[in-house]
Amino acid sequence: MIVLEQVSKKYDAGHLAVCEVSLRVPAGQLLVLLGGSGCGKTTTLKMINRLVEPTSGRIEVDGRDVRSVDPVQLRRGIGYVLQGSALFPHMTVAENIAVVPRLLNWPAERIEKRVDELLRLVHLPPDEYRGRMPQQLSGGQQQRVGFARALAAGPKVMLLDEPFGALDPVTRDELRNEFLQIRRQLGLTAVMVTHDMTEALLSADLIAVMNAGRLLRLGTPRELLTRPGDDFVAALMSSPKRQADQVEALVAEQGNGEPL
Repeated sequence: MIVLEQVSKKYDAGHLAVCEVSLRVPAGQLLVLLGGSGCGKTTTLKMINRLVEPTSGRIEVDGRDVRSVDPVQLRRGIGYVLQGSALFPHMTVAENIAVVPRLLNWPAERIEKRVDELLRLVHLPPDEYRGRMPQQLSGGQQQRVGFARALAAGPKVMLLDEPFGALDPVTRDELRNEFLQIRRQLGLTAVMVTHDMTEALLSADLIAVMNAGRLLRLGTPRELLTRPGDDFVAALMSSPKRQADQVEALVAEQGNGEPL
């Protein structure tokens, strides 16, 4: 479980990036932080693993206050996936995946076995991809390696910052579905940042809508669609519904013999 209680972040210039956010992510569920650019969602995500230190409030991961844990040790126990994978360009695929296990002083044989296991999990045959360099991979393949690297030490918690944002629509949809399957298979508790309403609705167990650093609404996708409870949230939720209606209208036109 991940718990945020009255968490705020104020920068030196006095800008309040996050204001008194409180939420809970039950074990094994995926929370999506949804909102526009500058709403505070990425800052909120980074405070969970202390890449950004909160100004006030309390954050717990698996019952432990994150401030009671050495930040380096905390991050090694939490999977973290960035947009564009952020692989080390001078390392092979296997070396990228093995970064955290090596820092944890795992034996070489255990590392090699884990690398191959994870490559198979993300649908990259080890014999074909283990020795490749990042620049030899497509964007989707790089992101698969990024997922494997985040899972290397067997974390139960994963943080994802716009993980599919740099991919083309087909690869994005395919990789999102694969990630959701892996997350359920491994029982991961996850927090994902996105500004894509459709992606949030199709991925999340819970959605937290943020605007100007504040949490406006927390609920299931169905709850937010049927009872937005806020004008800003209602406007966000109307976009995917309007797009779906437009697609249905196009299909109906085609069915009537009218050109698209």
